[in-house]
Parts: sequence; C-alpha cells; structure tokens
Amino acid sequence: MSQKISHSGVIESVLEGCVKVRIVQTSACAACKIAGHCNASESKVKIVDVFCSNSSDYSVGQNVTVWASKDVANKALLLGFGVPFLLLVSVLMIALKIIGDEGISALIALGALVPYYFALWLMRDRIQHQISFQIED
Repeated sequence: MSQKISHSGVIESVLEGCVKVRIVQTSACAACKIAGHCNASESKVKIVDVFCSNSSDYSVGQNVTVWASKDVANKALLLGFGVPFLLLVSVLMIALKIIGDEGISALIALGALVPYYFALWLMRDRIQHQISFQIED
C-alpha cells in the first residue's frame, strides 16, 4: 500500500514561495460512465497551496501531481476532526453532569469548540508548514 496520497491538478497561479494548484476531487461514482444519469455522483474542485522554494520553475496551466504523506493526512484529520470530537464529547459529558440540562450542556459543548478553532487559526502558519502538499518531480 502506498504511503502517500496524490492528486493530479493544474497550476492556477504562481506566487513567491507558493504555487496554487486546482485539483478535482471525485467520488468513486463520479468516475463511472453513467454518472451523468445518476444523482449519487459527486466531484469537487479544490485549490491547494503548495509551499516550495522553487516556485519560479512552474507556470500557470501546467499539469502537476501534488502529494502528501499518510502521516500528514492523519495529522490533518486528527486536528480537524479527532480533537474537536473528543473535546465536544468531553465538555458535553462534564457539563451534563454539572448542569443536568441537555440543551444548555449542548450549547456549552459547541461553544467549547470556538476557542479550539480560534487557536488553530492563530497557529495556522506553523500548522501550514507541517501539514502541506508537495509537487511530485
């Protein structure tokens, strides 16, 4: 099994130290020949930032393959979904035990996510260099 996740894409723009690549993320159904006749098919266009020192080597419209290691993907999933889920459930259980009202406890648990995501936003530059795509040579 491959230890990296890769997507083909087209370069949208080239900035100093950053290349913006447009990738089309498709579900398994979207690649099907009869997907146009089915409501289950789905595809999404995403723009990913690739930080590199040799950005001048690339040009707009160039086809490239971007990749990230499975470790990077796992870290992104943990920060984006795992930790918030654990925080939400933990705060909900504690608030429910202390307050006893489910509605207020749910609101408190949801409110606990605000500082978490704000902290992620504050640390975005640091996280951005740890969790990033590379362009395949």
